[in-house]
Amino acid sequence: MAREAHLGGDAAAAAKDKNAEADALAAADGGGGGHKLSLVPLIFLIFFEVAGGPYGAEPAVQSAGPLYALLGFLVFPFIWAVPEALYVSGAINGAAFPALCADYLARVVPAVRGGGPRVAAIVAFNVALSFLNYTGLTVVGWAAVGLGVASLSPFLLMSGAALPKIRPRRWGGVAAEKDWKLFFNTLFWNLNYWDSVSTMAGEVERPGKTLPKALVAAVSMTSLGYLLPLMAATGAVDVAPEDWGNGFFADAAGMIAGRWLKYWIEVGAVLSSIGLYSATLSSAAFQLLGMADLGLLPRVFAARAPVFNTPWVSIVATSAITLGMSFFSFNNIVAAANFLYSLGMLLEFAAFIWLRAKRPDLPRPYRVPARLPGAVALCLVPSAFLVFVMAIAGWKVYAISAAFTAAGVGVYYLMRLCKARGCLRFSDGSDDEGAAAAAYQHQGSRSGDV
Repeated sequence: MAREAHLGGDAAAAAKDKNAEADALAAADGGGGGHKLSLVPLIFLIFFEVAGGPYGAEPAVQSAGPLYALLGFLVFPFIWAVPEALYVSGAINGAAFPALCADYLARVVPAVRGGGPRVAAIVAFNVALSFLNYTGLTVVGWAAVGLGVASLSPFLLMSGAALPKIRPRRWGGVAAEKDWKLFFNTLFWNLNYWDSVSTMAGEVERPGKTLPKALVAAVSMTSLGYLLPLMAATGAVDVAPEDWGNGFFADAAGMIAGRWLKYWIEVGAVLSSIGLYSATLSSAAFQLLGMADLGLLPRVFAARAPVFNTPWVSIVATSAITLGMSFFSFNNIVAAANFLYSLGMLLEFAAFIWLRAKRPDLPRPYRVPARLPGAVALCLVPSAFLVFVMAIAGWKVYAISAAFTAAGVGVYYLMRLCKARGCLRFSDGSDDEGAAAAAYQHQGSRSGDV
């Protein structure tokens, strides 16, 4: 009888555990699978995490010529983007987009170039897109689909209009004086942050199957999104590489099809900036949420909105940081973001190799389909490029990056001190939010490993 009672108790405990897990999964799902990201919105979110269209790719032609620009955007996405996107950094990079949007908007509304109107435009941009993220990733994802179609369509028209004017010999042109630093920084800026989408893996339907499909589609769309406009513009417009620069795509469209297409591309640039910022804000906010679930940040950062189930505190915090950084110059933001991103990616690659060697059975939403030697080989090429990008940075970039790195280390030890003294509440996995996070991880380990 005692044994039967013991077995009955075990069965009851197991049933209780299953019910608790089901409740946690329901809570993590936000009350249903309808709040999860499906394939098409995820593809466009990845696209806007990285590219958002060919805007900003012009300096690659300016620095090295059409030949190297075309080769770079043909090869680089596959030797860099695929390894980077397979692994699981963001508010500072996002700060570039409100400033970039204001710069593009100033082409249409000159008053936005400086002073109060520029400040008002940046603040309005930030607040509006923060609210969009508050409504949930499903809304953000489908908004990205609309923005992607609107921002890419003028380039499709330009490519079609350019066909009769293309002279393939122009694709072989090279710059008289090559600026390799500008060339590689341009490639890096236009094709980085593939890993950011992994911070939202818990919000994706069946991540083990959906993420690889979305990755292949997004890499292909990104590569074509750069190559087709570059082939059209460099092949149809007879100008020297030195005449290329930020914004030249609009001028090229005007030469190929008329002023109407030039203005459409300038409007598309604003729409692209909106999509880029919205996607970056989403990934950064969910990164803070994950850190709170792991106990690295106070528990308040894991708080979710009652209606939309979004991490509203993390969204507000990310928006505040981004807004503060948005008033720096665009070039300074980009330089600091690139260097800090390189440091972060090297740490991610190192952590990935260490975990694959020491914790191969660790539950995860998605498992990279490679054994340890293959995983090491996969990391070598992007790691070498990261070191190269850091080596060619100037002293100003080193100083800015050192300051932010020191601040990050300081915050880490401050959080440890607060946790030790009980000044702030941290998640330990025993509360509802910790259970939901654990449920996501457990669910991913069952359906996502490959």
